[in-house]
Amino acid sequence: MTKKRVHLWIFGRVQGVYYRQTALKIAAELGTKGWVKNLLDGRVEAVIEGDVAAVDKMIEWCKKGPTSARVTLVEMIEEEYKGEFDKFSVKY
Repeated sequence: MTKKRVHLWIFGRVQGVYYRQTALKIAAELGTKGWVKNLLDGRVEAVIEGDVAAVDKMIEWCKKGPTSARVTLVEMIEEEYKGEFDKFSVKY
Protein backbone atom coordinates (compact mmCIF):
# COMPACT_ATOMS: atom_id res chain seq x y z
CA MET A 1 0.00 0.00 0.00
CA THR A 2 1.05 3.56 -0.62
CA LYS A 3 2.13 5.51 2.46
CA LYS A 4 1.56 9.15 3.33
CA ARG A 5 2.72 11.70 5.93
CA VAL A 6 1.05 14.99 6.81
CA HIS A 7 1.81 17.78 9.27
CA LEU A 8 -1.27 19.60 10.57
CA TRP A 9 -2.04 22.72 12.57
CA ILE A 10 -5.61 22.81 13.82
CA PHE A 11 -7.26 26.13 14.77
CA GLY A 12 -10.43 26.89 16.73
CA ARG A 13 -11.72 25.66 20.07
CA VAL A 14 -9.48 22.59 20.10
CA GLN A 15 -7.96 22.64 23.59
CA GLY A 16 -9.80 21.53 26.69
CA VAL A 17 -12.25 19.51 24.58
CA TYR A 18 -10.46 16.09 24.61
CA TYR A 19 -9.11 16.68 21.12
CA ARG A 20 -5.78 14.91 21.73
CA GLN A 21 -7.28 11.98 23.62
CA THR A 22 -9.94 11.43 20.95
CA ALA A 23 -7.33 11.73 18.20
CA LEU A 24 -5.36 8.98 19.95
CA LYS A 25 -8.43 6.72 19.91
CA ILE A 26 -9.26 7.45 16.25
CA ALA A 27 -5.63 6.92 15.19
CA ALA A 28 -5.64 3.52 16.91
CA GLU A 29 -8.86 2.57 15.10
CA LEU A 30 -7.42 3.65 11.74
CA GLY A 31 -3.92 2.27 12.30
CA THR A 32 -2.18 5.61 11.76
CA LYS A 33 0.99 6.59 13.59
CA GLY A 34 2.54 9.88 14.70
CA TRP A 35 1.70 12.37 17.43
CA VAL A 36 -0.58 15.20 18.52
CA LYS A 37 0.09 18.06 20.94
CA ASN A 38 -1.31 21.34 22.23
CA LEU A 39 0.50 24.55 21.30
CA LEU A 40 0.80 27.56 23.60
CA ASP A 41 -1.22 29.74 21.18
CA GLY A 42 -4.32 27.52 21.46
CA ARG A 43 -3.79 25.45 18.31
CA VAL A 44 -3.24 21.70 18.12
CA GLU A 45 -0.35 20.32 16.04
CA ALA A 46 -0.18 16.78 14.65
CA VAL A 47 2.00 14.61 12.46
CA ILE A 48 0.24 11.60 10.97
CA GLU A 49 1.71 8.72 8.96
CA GLY A 50 0.24 5.57 7.49
CA ASP A 51 -1.62 4.14 4.53
CA VAL A 52 -3.05 6.87 2.29
CA ALA A 53 -6.71 5.97 2.93
CA ALA A 54 -6.23 5.85 6.72
CA VAL A 55 -4.34 9.16 6.81
CA ASP A 56 -7.03 10.78 4.65
CA LYS A 57 -9.71 9.58 7.10
CA MET A 58 -7.67 10.95 10.02
CA ILE A 59 -7.38 14.33 8.25
CA GLU A 60 -11.16 14.39 7.79
CA TRP A 61 -11.63 13.64 11.49
CA CYS A 62 -9.15 16.42 12.41
CA LYS A 63 -11.28 18.92 10.47
CA LYS A 64 -14.19 18.14 12.84
CA GLY A 65 -12.58 16.91 16.06
CA PRO A 66 -14.55 15.61 19.02
CA THR A 67 -18.13 16.76 19.59
CA SER A 68 -17.30 19.74 21.81
CA ALA A 69 -14.53 21.06 19.53
CA ARG A 70 -15.11 23.87 17.03
CA VAL A 71 -12.47 23.56 14.32
CA THR A 72 -12.23 26.73 12.23
CA LEU A 73 -9.18 25.93 10.08
CA VAL A 74 -6.72 23.12 9.39
CA GLU A 75 -3.41 24.04 7.80
CA MET A 76 -1.67 21.06 6.27
CA ILE A 77 1.56 20.26 4.52
CA GLU A 78 2.32 16.90 3.01
CA GLU A 79 5.79 15.67 3.91
CA GLU A 80 7.92 12.79 2.72
CA TYR A 81 6.88 9.53 4.40
CA LYS A 82 9.53 8.49 6.93
CA GLY A 83 8.00 5.55 8.80
CA GLU A 84 9.65 6.79 11.99
CA PHE A 85 6.79 6.10 14.43
CA ASP A 86 5.77 2.81 15.99
CA LYS A 87 2.51 4.20 17.44
CA PHE A 88 0.37 7.32 17.75
CA SER A 89 1.02 9.33 20.92
CA VAL A 90 0.15 12.52 22.76
CA LYS A 91 3.12 14.86 23.19
CA TYR A 92 3.33 17.27 26.12
